[in-house]
Amino acid sequence: MPSKETLERFIAHVEANQHIEAVEAFYTEDSTMQENGEPPRFGRDAHIANERRVMARVKSLKSKCVRPVFVEGDKVAIRWIFHFEWLDGTVTHMEEIAYQRWEGEHIAEEKFFYDPAQRVPVVEEKY
Repeated sequence: MPSKETLERFIAHVEANQHIEAVEAFYTEDSTMQENGEPPRFGRDAHIANERRVMARVKSLKSKCVRPVFVEGDKVAIRWIFHFEWLDGTVTHMEEIAYQRWEGEHIAEEKFFYDPAQRVPVVEEKY
């Protein structure tokens, strides 16, 4: 089970858009990460490579934790809102629930739950 301080540091990394650094600091070497029903990615190095691929396409990103964060033993559920502005001028607005299993102070398993239709980039309307 993560300490409250560790969990707050993790959230602060994500909200500061330090996604790669969060994976490096808070995931176990052999952790798994899964998008909805897709096959899981295995290993921290694979997670870091995926984050780098995504961030290479990002012009700007806003990441927000919607509280409360739910903790029960080694299980944590966090509601996130992400707003991506992509280099091609499109945007993606996503809300998701991250369901995590922690081993001590590190995430060992994580699965994201969201509506996959949100992943489709759109042209943002200007008013």
